Amino acid sequence: MTAKELDGYLTARRREIEAELDRCVTAGGGRPRRLVQAMRYALLGGGKRLRPVLALASGQAVGGAPARKRALRPGCAIEMIHAYSLAHDDLPAMDDDDMRRGRPSLHAKYDEATAILAGDALLTDAFGVAASTGRTVGAESRLAIVREIAASAGARGMVGGQLKDILAEGKKRVSLSAVQDIHRGKTGALLRASVRVGAIAAGAAKADLRRLTTFGEAFGLVFQITDDVLDEVGDLKSLGKPAGGDRAAGKATYPGVLGMDGARAQARRVADVGYRAIEPFGTRGAALHGLLRHVVERAS
Repeated sequence: MTAKELDGYLTARRREIEAELDRCVTAGGGRPRRLVQAMRYALLGGGKRLRPVLALASGQAVGGAPARKRALRPGCAIEMIHAYSLAHDDLPAMDDDDMRRGRPSLHAKYDEATAILAGDALLTDAFGVAASTGRTVGAESRLAIVREIAASAGARGMVGGQLKDILAEGKKRVSLSAVQDIHRGKTGALLRASVRVGAIAAGAAKADLRRLTTFGEAFGLVFQITDDVLDEVGDLKSLGKPAGGDRAAGKATYPGVLGMDGARAQARRVADVGYRAIEPFGTRGAALHGLLRHVVERAS
């Protein structure tokens, strides 16, 4: 898949995703108006939609375009959890960021209590979305999807990784294995889950699910390495917030352990693992291949 073809693919998939996300957080049903407004602000304020795109691309790798559509609701559920995590990350008790994607973060736009509750609502409602995939996904697969999302978002995944990240702040020496452990949870767990739920929704065989799990793990590590590199060399326009925030906060990062050149080399090595994992899918895995290549090239 060429860069131009990938752009076209992403535009089409994001259009589908944005429409579905809008349906996921519509007003009504007895929900307070201010809460729904804050949820929509957190969820619909832009973003790459990488996680649901990964879910769709994974479903497509398993069974083509028809299977891809079954991954839409699970992918959107993960995007809701991602949005909640960003809203809570930005809070004064966490990263204390007043900007997100070039605009006021949720607590700066509303207030801390509303940001906390809107995040809570996005997290909780996400499981309802994940479970309501329609008749095209069987009950056993829906249960597996909900279980996958819960594991990736909770203490063994994203939330556990976030706490490890906080505990590592300010330490002068952090090993590469410690950095990898932090980010397998904090960032990698939801990315891995995005790939896996797409495959599960599409009815992947065990061997294909193993291949896609390897790809998802590689993708998560490459994404975090790239994110760490861009935090050092990016700008406000590309990042949506000032660069250098991780270094200023004393966070454990790949450039901090490996240096900039070493971090980029590590990203390429891990990416190769991901590429090899999806080779058996041939052209059906082209979108996954293109997404991984795009992430690697961002840090080049």
